[in-house]
Amino acid sequence: MNELAKELNSTLKGCAVYDLLSEKGKRMYFPKGIVAQSNEAGEKAKKYNATIGAATTNGEPFCLSDIYDQFKDGALKKSEVFSYAPGGGDKELRALWHDMILEKNPLLKGKNISETLVTAGLTHGISMIANLFVGDGDEVVLPNLYWDNYELIFRDLCGAELREFDFFKDGDFNVDGMKEALLSVKGDKARIILNFPNNPTGYTPSREMMQRIVKALKEVAESGKKILVICDDAYFGLFFESETEKCSLFQYLVDLDENIVAVKGDAATKEEMVWGFRIGFITYGGKGLGKEELGALVQKTLGAIRCTVSNCDRPGQSLIKKAFKSGKNHKRDKEILFDEMKRRYNRVKKALESHRESRVLTPYPFNSGYFMAFDTNGRDAEELRRIMLDRHQIGLINILGNTIRLAYCSVEESNIEDLINTLYSTAEEIWG
Repeated sequence: MNELAKELNSTLKGCAVYDLLSEKGKRMYFPKGIVAQSNEAGEKAKKYNATIGAATTNGEPFCLSDIYDQFKDGALKKSEVFSYAPGGGDKELRALWHDMILEKNPLLKGKNISETLVTAGLTHGISMIANLFVGDGDEVVLPNLYWDNYELIFRDLCGAELREFDFFKDGDFNVDGMKEALLSVKGDKARIILNFPNNPTGYTPSREMMQRIVKALKEVAESGKKILVICDDAYFGLFFESETEKCSLFQYLVDLDENIVAVKGDAATKEEMVWGFRIGFITYGGKGLGKEELGALVQKTLGAIRCTVSNCDRPGQSLIKKAFKSGKNHKRDKEILFDEMKRRYNRVKKALESHRESRVLTPYPFNSGYFMAFDTNGRDAEELRRIMLDRHQIGLINILGNTIRLAYCSVEESNIEDLINTLYSTAEEIWG
């Protein structure tokens, strides 16, 4: 094992995060090689900087004019488009996003959390967390309605076993099922991923339910289990009901119990409407993690970034940072998106009212995000998906064979009622 990895492990020993690390995670470190030396030279090499493998002239990168000409004159410097970004992301963007996390989650203020790192999208962030904390035979707890990429990441990439629990009980989140699943994990370590607003269901807990979730996690931790809680906040901010919890679960976990390590994975992807930019973020917290421990964990994550994508998209980071700092319409445009998504959400709710007596499809609870989903009540969701596509030219998603996901975010408000009616009539035709 590399000496740098040993040093980081030594810093982390004695707290829950060390015990939760996978063997890969324990081997991970950020090398003091080309990137680290280039970063140091960037600060001190005022005469000549012969460290970076990028062709420059007069302090700016060479580039193809056909590409640079696509950017508005003077909007971005060449270095903001073509230069390598730092391994952990643009420092100013990281600080801006970190401040936004604190603003949106006020209970985090004054609490000890890590600096925020940039990832190549939220999927990349979750994949790195999985590699750092999940190994062959480990169990990952998750509700039984989940984004199918979790299977690919945790089970197929990392060799974990998925321990599912029923998402809903009595029309709300199944806290008891979650707690039971965590307690039944073999050994004294457990990992869980929770995604609110949820993909595929569009569900977020109420404030009262969120407190019940927090209480259950604390009780599991107090039983002696060390828990990694991954908060997948991909759709954060799109909350449409007054009673819905508007803050991340992460803010309640960072000082809850020394046996809990919390990770917040989020992204500009949906929050800032830049789906193709692939800019995500990771932030850590935990009651047992001080400044040194959080710093060591950041170094291991920097190593994970270095050995996967090396560094993340520079022009995307520059453009997002520009919008945050000087965008004239940033707030207005986000409000326009929110208002439109809320109108579509309300139109879905209204369209569903006329089908309340149907027994072929049962809507899952939903109140947020981009989606809602239907339980096919034991029938083949793939059959319905294929018929909707082939017969009606309507695209829907089959989740795990028993759920149909409808992304109302990509359907005009005026078309939602027809979409819902066609779905129900087709289901009645083939299964009624």
